[in-house]
Amino acid sequence: MEQVLKPEETGLLVVDMQNAFCHEKGSFGASMQLDISALQGAIPGCKSLISLARKHNIPVTFTRYIYEPDYSDGGILARDLMPGIIEARSLIKGTWDIEILDELNPQTSDNIVDKNRPSCYYNTALASWLDDNDIKNVIVCGVTTSICVETTARDLSQEDYRVFIVKDAVGELEQDRHENALKTLAFGFGWVVSVDDIASALVEQDSH
Repeated sequence: MEQVLKPEETGLLVVDMQNAFCHEKGSFGASMQLDISALQGAIPGCKSLISLARKHNIPVTFTRYIYEPDYSDGGILARDLMPGIIEARSLIKGTWDIEILDELNPQTSDNIVDKNRPSCYYNTALASWLDDNDIKNVIVCGVTTSICVETTARDLSQEDYRVFIVKDAVGELEQDRHENALKTLAFGFGWVVSVDDIASALVEQDSH
């Protein structure tokens, strides 16, 4: 990675690392009976990036996918494309299911963005947070690679943010969709990098 990341221009976006998706007792694993092992595989990378952000005073936003109890805000995804979400009573506001994984240890100083669509940017407060912190570079990690991560990265890129998708800190239910998403993002929407690449880019900046 040839990029140098200035911490004062950089933010970390941790996408949907919630109990619903990544905890064995969450709705996707326990109720919907999906294999979430690849989503759990993103946890160590996310923890490393959060640690790097703390070290370099980089602001952090966690996002949460949340629906009203009656799914009135679910749209066609919950209602038509993935009705299993409603059947499993997944991602309901105010429940343990929607909370960030305890092991990621979000701090009171961190920003939380709630959403009811795949994109963390669409119709949310994320743009205000980016502007308020003068962020130009967005490091993206979390789940799932081909849905919320990819949709968010595309939206950010089209708003001319420099997007860094961290391949060993994102996860998808199916490996082929994970790989295809990263390939597409690298072609026209951002830089697909590793946790080590991010660490090196920040160390390089420290040496300047």
